[in-house]
Amino acid sequence: MPAPAVPEISEEELHESIHARTESLVALRELGPPDLAHLLKQNLRNANRQIGVYHHVTGVDASSSASLAAYINTLTYKEQGPSATNKVIEGLYCCYNAFSRLDMRVHVTIPGTVESYCVDERGEKRPATDELWLETYLCSVIRAYSYADNGSGETIRKIMGVRRFNPVTSTETEHRFLSAAEQLFFRGWQLGSDSVVQVPNNVSNHLTTGLLKYFETTGRFASAINLFEKLRTQNVEVSSLLAKVLFLGNEEVQGVRVLYQALKDSPMDYVMLDTQAEFLLKKGLAAENAEQREERLKMAQACADRSTIAAPSEFGTWARLARVYVTMEDWENALTILNSCPMFTYQDKDAPVMPEPKDVYLPTLPETRLDEIDSEPESRYAEQVDPSLLNLRAAAYRGTFKEAYGILTEMTAKIGWDQLLKIRSTVFVMEDEYRSERQDHPASAARNPSIDGLRGTPDPVSNGDASEDEAVTQKTKGEKAADSESTAPTLTNGQDEIDASVEKPIHAIDPNIVKADGDTTATTEEHLSKLNNKRLCERWLDSLFMVLYEDLRVYTIWRTQMAQYKAQSMQYKKSAEEWEILGALAERLQHHDEAVEAYRACLAARFSPRALSGILRMFEKQRNTRDTVAAVIRLVTWQYRWYSEFSPELLHTIRTLIEEEGAVKVRSIIQATSLPQAVLDLTHHYAALCATFRSSGTDG
Repeated sequence: MPAPAVPEISEEELHESIHARTESLVALRELGPPDLAHLLKQNLRNANRQIGVYHHVTGVDASSSASLAAYINTLTYKEQGPSATNKVIEGLYCCYNAFSRLDMRVHVTIPGTVESYCVDERGEKRPATDELWLETYLCSVIRAYSYADNGSGETIRKIMGVRRFNPVTSTETEHRFLSAAEQLFFRGWQLGSDSVVQVPNNVSNHLTTGLLKYFETTGRFASAINLFEKLRTQNVEVSSLLAKVLFLGNEEVQGVRVLYQALKDSPMDYVMLDTQAEFLLKKGLAAENAEQREERLKMAQACADRSTIAAPSEFGTWARLARVYVTMEDWENALTILNSCPMFTYQDKDAPVMPEPKDVYLPTLPETRLDEIDSEPESRYAEQVDPSLLNLRAAAYRGTFKEAYGILTEMTAKIGWDQLLKIRSTVFVMEDEYRSERQDHPASAARNPSIDGLRGTPDPVSNGDASEDEAVTQKTKGEKAADSESTAPTLTNGQDEIDASVEKPIHAIDPNIVKADGDTTATTEEHLSKLNNKRLCERWLDSLFMVLYEDLRVYTIWRTQMAQYKAQSMQYKKSAEEWEILGALAERLQHHDEAVEAYRACLAARFSPRALSGILRMFEKQRNTRDTVAAVIRLVTWQYRWYSEFSPELLHTIRTLIEEEGAVKVRSIIQATSLPQAVLDLTHHYAALCATFRSSGTDG
């Protein structure tokens, strides 16, 4: 397999990218940015003329200075583009160690010496030890999985010119990876955790997330069981991870036994309780009859409820309980529990902060040439997009807000918008009824938000009311959006008629108003109003309803227009970018058939990895092998076109196909596709990885 092409970003001033990286070290909070490979090039005719070029990279073996120096050495032979008249005289490789918060650096002089050292947050040099290299190696593997693209291209577009390699390509490199993970496992909490986890611990952190992703991608469950069995002897908490890989490996009985025994020793371990609840929820959804379903969901509800007691400040426990209630169709409790979820500020992955480049060279390998893919950038540049589609705020949700929005849309998909609003007004105090009730019974209007929520409801600060900027501003934005509805950009002249089919939600009462009223109003036990049986709606949840209304409104306009055009035998025209946004909108609202329809319309206009990824998910659910393979081939090629030879999700898709259909059949389907052989070889490479890891369904 040829290595991906090498992008080159030229500096205005020599070494400015290295200085910028050094200055940003103090601000890093997560796993750190991708590695930086910097080259100093000298003009062949004029020795005094030098230029600095760099690119970013993940997945390179960072176990020693020699391996990083070897990578720099490979770049000296790739003389392409505007710098082809230059020779490399120096190279610097920077790789972040998130355990010790140091930037490990290898400086190569060509020809000459190799120097390795590390730089701390103050920019001071330190010696590089074997222990630091072990930490750096493990960080680089976890970062390669964490920063990999899922096939949609969204991660690739965030940072320009990143080469992405597979950090574990054989059973030998797997052994080294798992050995490092075993040695540093109980320091994993130092790396931080996903944005939906409030406090990292031994089993909820970036290291364990990366390990689980690796095992799920490659199917190496025997290695996972072996690792976690050893670690479980040191700490019973690891039983939750052992149970998860047992479930993934279809060893469900053994997984249940592991959780049962571990919970005897640690009955209030919230991760184990949540794992149990997740398993029971899946079993409830797969139940053959209503009685069995109800029994399993009740058990799931009991486990999820107990996990919220064990970890009241964790979002995941409350979200799991809310999903259980949604599955049980207990809508009022589902909404009440959703309101109790603690919301956290979304912490995005560390990204490099670089000065404006002098020049950017993004070469294309001949092996990735495919007409439909090559024409994509030019097509995107010329497209027009309706402003109302660009302003859909739900598309920007991440972390806890995205998860909570998903629960809300799941409820909407099942019971409809009108019914959801009725349940909302039953559960929460609405602004109009609060003011009306206060006028009728001024003595009973005082509310105490601190005792108004469920047991375990976090204080307002941890719930995003004061510390979360997004939560604070969303309600105001929602009000402005509602007030300016008549002046907003429209999609159709007949919009007023369409809007009538989606009722605009009224606001819930702001808890701050209730607090202010409570300061001046005496509470009497003698007079209880009907509002005492209702709860105060958190501001972030109130704003979610407004955002959901915006989504539903645009969706309804789109579907109504489509029906009108179809009735008149007219073609409904949108740009490819608009179809892509509409597909994501429909998918967000869980209208999967309509999402596929929009994604297909987008692909008919031009290639879009995001649209093709959306269709691929549908193909996988339908077990449509040939169409799945055709989609994967194009996505793998697009990824390779933009310097990524590795996507865990695409590798997982190929592995799953091989398990179900067999390697011979999958390879035959790939080969039978009428695309250039060089393009097909890229996907054959993924299939070969499955054979290397001896996945189920491979030969031998």
